[in-house]
Amino acid sequence: MSATLSAQTSGSDMMKEFEKFRSEMYSNYKNYLGEVNAKYEQFLRSAWKGFQAEEPIPEPEPVPEPEPVVMQDRAPIIEDKKIEATPVVIPKPAPAPKPVVKVEEVPVTVEANVTVPFYGAKVKVRFDKNASPRLSATNEDAVADMWHQLCGGCCNNMLKDLFEQRSKRDLSDWAYYELCGKTAEVVTSTKNDKEVMTAFLLCQSGFKVKMGRDANGGLHTLVATNSSIFDRPYWVVGGTPFFLLDDINKAGQMFIMQADFPEEKAMRLEMTAANRFDLAASPDRLLISERYPNVKATVRTNKNLIDFYNTYPTSVCNDDPMTRWWFYAMSPMDDESRKTLYPSLKSALDGLSEKEKVERLLNFVQTAFVYEYDDKVWGGDRAFFAEETLHYPYCDCEDRSILFSRLVRDLVGLDVALVLYPGHLATAVAFPNNVTGDYMVINGRRFTVCDPTFINAPVGMTMTGMDNSKAKVIVLNRP
Repeated sequence: MSATLSAQTSGSDMMKEFEKFRSEMYSNYKNYLGEVNAKYEQFLRSAWKGFQAEEPIPEPEPVPEPEPVVMQDRAPIIEDKKIEATPVVIPKPAPAPKPVVKVEEVPVTVEANVTVPFYGAKVKVRFDKNASPRLSATNEDAVADMWHQLCGGCCNNMLKDLFEQRSKRDLSDWAYYELCGKTAEVVTSTKNDKEVMTAFLLCQSGFKVKMGRDANGGLHTLVATNSSIFDRPYWVVGGTPFFLLDDINKAGQMFIMQADFPEEKAMRLEMTAANRFDLAASPDRLLISERYPNVKATVRTNKNLIDFYNTYPTSVCNDDPMTRWWFYAMSPMDDESRKTLYPSLKSALDGLSEKEKVERLLNFVQTAFVYEYDDKVWGGDRAFFAEETLHYPYCDCEDRSILFSRLVRDLVGLDVALVLYPGHLATAVAFPNNVTGDYMVINGRRFTVCDPTFINAPVGMTMTGMDNSKAKVIVLNRP
């Protein structure tokens, strides 16, 4: 009995020691965050330096797209032909911004909430709007005074709620940026207050941001991103471009606070998980392959997701315009579209070889959608995420290729590449066994051409009029 009691006592003491250690560590973290914000506040009080805006990166002038070609021959002769395409390098995924330390929840006697409209949802966050700090002016000291009040704990519970929403909804960095901005708009009463609040929420969430003041005294949140964004003004501070994302007309000189926050990270424009927005289902849409009528599906999309995509900025990696389609093609398809589209397609593909599956999906994308040029529909070039091609009545070559690449990766389990021609986008598939046709070898792997805009063309055929000597390729590996 005494030995048992001794063991229990020892275990209890160990647990107490552990709790003491954890409490001390958390106290250190809390103190560290307080010190970091105090130093940051002091930098806010220092004179902000004037920077001249860089010219917005113009979106490349679109090269005229070729008209879709309809193949009349039901049994064309296909021969092996190697294409010497140039690989386009995509950087490795960047780490996600995250808080430098854990944010402490603050107990309150009377809980105050605000409701933030967010793509169909009414997100509740804990915050007393009536006690929200306000600016007395927009000079350095006034901004620092508001920042000091924000660091006093009034935003802790709100930040905890925002972090929870980010995790629960698998929010991309762009979606979380939008949530912070919408939250700041609800809890503040002026545009300048909103900008300070937005910068504070993003900063405490780990995002690399700067506060800027324009020539008229208006405040702005400037955000660093891991890619270049078209048609948005930006300022280079310490060698890093900071973009103005919500007011593209405010170019010119900006006075900017220069200090960095510890461990801050640039916003990632790629989306590695499907954002989970509340559902607002679109009307049903029947899509049928002409050659394989059993390859069909009645699909629905989430209109809240479509609204979100309307805010998404076009960007590129490594200043290479060819990379912009990668952002769309790498985004996973959302639950509603998968739920309505995939079961029917999987059933139609069951028991077929990889080539037969790809052949049927290729004809499905070639013939189930209506082709139209972007300039006629949108007034300019616009790429679609896969769900947008399912949602809108018209699509073009890039939209078809992005959707087809997603279907092949998800339903057949094969890697796909985007094949970039001047004015045209096609795809190529890495089959496990050699498949006859036009192909390219990328990093030792063979990819066979599949063109969703070459109507009724089988696997292995390049669309008429394409110059393979000018082709570039981006490999889209499966997760």
